[in-house]
Order: sequence, then C-alpha cells, then structure tokens
Amino acid sequence: MVVDFAKFWNFSVSFTAVYYACLKIELFMRKLRNNELGRISVDEFKKTSKTPIIVVLDNIRSLNNVGSVFRTSDAFLIEKIYLCGITATPPNKEIHKTALGATESVAWEHVENTVDVVKKLKSENVKVLSIEQAENSTKLNTFFPEKNQKYAIVMGNEVKGVQQEVINVSDLCVEIPQLGTKHSLNISVTTGVVLWDLFSKMNS
Repeated sequence: MVVDFAKFWNFSVSFTAVYYACLKIELFMRKLRNNELGRISVDEFKKTSKTPIIVVLDNIRSLNNVGSVFRTSDAFLIEKIYLCGITATPPNKEIHKTALGATESVAWEHVENTVDVVKKLKSENVKVLSIEQAENSTKLNTFFPEKNQKYAIVMGNEVKGVQQEVINVSDLCVEIPQLGTKHSLNISVTTGVVLWDLFSKMNS
C-alpha cells in the first residue's frame, strides 16, 4: 500500500484549520452569565425614556398570556399596558409565573371598556392599531411607523380576537402575514412579533 503523504498533509492542515476556526467561533459565542446582561433596576427602568408604544389587552383570558405580554413589554421599554375587561391584573401568582417581575417595571392600568381606552388614546393623538385579520388590513411587513408618532396596539381575546366595535374606532388594522395551515398565533407570540417589528423600525 502506497500512502500519498502530500494529500495526507494537506488534509491534516485543513482539518487543523477548521478545528481552530470552530474553536474560535465557540469561544466567541460563549453564553453570557446573568450578571453580564446589562440589566437595569426597576427604578432605572421607570426613569428611562420609553419606546412610544402602548399595549392594550382586550379581554385576555389567560393569565400566562398577560404575564408574557408584561415581560415582552419590559424588554422593549414599552410605555404602558392597559388591561381591559376580563383581563386579569397584578398582583397575581399566575401572572407572575411568566412576567417574572415585569409587572413592577411596566406601568399598567385596568379599564373596563376597551373602546373607552381607544377613544381616550386617540384624543391624545395616539394612533391605534388593532392587530387583527380583517378586510383591508395592512400587512405588518409593509407598515412603517411615522417619526415622532406614538402608537397603541390592541391585542384581542384568544378566541374572539379584537372586538369589532374596537376595530371600528381604531385607526388601522395590522395583520401578521402567515403562510401555513392555521393562520392563528397565540396572543403572547403575536405581541412579541409586533412589538419587535415596530421597535426595530422605530430604531432603524
């Protein structure tokens, strides 16, 4: 058997290069520890300039969903959450399970009637976007927020969605494009997608 040492050497060198390249990537992509995340305190959060977005929860029945919305809102420095109708309010241990303390940082208020909140916000020059599948809705990927404009997004009930009377008084219906068989996303997932999209566009 004749061994081609030239080919063997080339393979060895290539393998070594790949190994060290992977090792470098692995070291470069080390997971951060909690104390390296740059977390701010609740007091610092309250003093920090907020993203000009308000979240309106229209009769959300799941306490876990409510908690998740608080946690996502904390991540993107959302100004305030309105908890409307049957939407549960803090303090609540089920909300806390997913909020993980975000109910202490993000401002919130309970209002019985969602329509009243929408009308109040519009009177304050806030543009209200109902996140719903509707006729003549605007696809989220084609919506671009105006500069120096504050927005409110209305998230609807897990089964019935945003109430039609709330849609009727909103400035716009915005819809997440979906290509699969369900065309249905959990409200906490939808909130995360919409907030990230608006936040990234506002800060681009």
